[in-house]
Amino acid sequence: MSRLVHVGQVIVDIVMYVPHLPERGGDVLASSGGTEVGGGFNVLAAAVRQGLTAAYGGMHGTGPLGDLARKRLAQEQIDVLQPKVSTMDTGFTVALVDAEGERTFATTFGAEGRLRANDLARIRLFPDDIVYVSGYGLALPVNGPAVSSWLSTVESGVMVVVDPGPLAAEIPEAVLKPVLDRADWISCNEREAGLLTGEDDPLKAAEALRRRNAIVRVGAGGCVLATADEVITVPGFPVEVVDTNGAGDAHTGAFMAALAAGLPPAKAARRANAAAAIAVTRRGPASAPTIEEVHKLLSDEEPGDVAD
Repeated sequence: MSRLVHVGQVIVDIVMYVPHLPERGGDVLASSGGTEVGGGFNVLAAAVRQGLTAAYGGMHGTGPLGDLARKRLAQEQIDVLQPKVSTMDTGFTVALVDAEGERTFATTFGAEGRLRANDLARIRLFPDDIVYVSGYGLALPVNGPAVSSWLSTVESGVMVVVDPGPLAAEIPEAVLKPVLDRADWISCNEREAGLLTGEDDPLKAAEALRRRNAIVRVGAGGCVLATADEVITVPGFPVEVVDTNGAGDAHTGAFMAALAAGLPPAKAARRANAAAAIAVTRRGPASAPTIEEVHKLLSDEEPGDVAD
């Protein structure tokens, strides 16, 4: 049975809804707020909700934030592969959401930013596993070199999916190049594809990435799928957008789950588009739908095409 192993960072989001950002040195009263487990958790949860077994291979701390992260992972039935770091807690992000829905972030990393070679050596991989690598981790001074080096030891039967993320331009070339060379799939949005290739057009960017197989998300337009055989646009689904936060994670998690289930890439991409379409109709980052919800949307749009 296939399993997703995520070697990124699960972190806690402290979210506050404000009328506007405070001026420098100022203050602002939030209308509401709360804590959510985010970062790598969102992709893991998205994959699990599509029927894929998942495990978190990153680090987690000792303290209230680490406890919260582990609780949410357990609630989604996601295995934890590493022991707690005894000397520090899990890190957190402060997210200020203004009246227009724009999010402004400040992040401090904790235990999840201390993933070292000896930690990665604890992870036992199996031939049907899928390893997911996030660019956020590759940009960290400890995690990046460790993950990049470790991937060279991952056997060819294990699928590696890389999402370079918005920090792709800040990842050292010595870290990023070996990761991209090992990748079986690159999953990114059109801006990130442009950072990797220098191409503004998502079709051209996907074409440039096709040697490694690529899926480039283009928002409401769906995605561009590039393999050795073809470069095609897979259309999205018309929905009323409430919150795009977490849509990319829902897309990537569903795509990996569909590939693990044996679907061909084009059908996996269509399923991922459906998952992302449902996710944007909900608030919050961990908004990925269940497999039943995706099946319903697909059956409504394409009767008879769900079981493939």
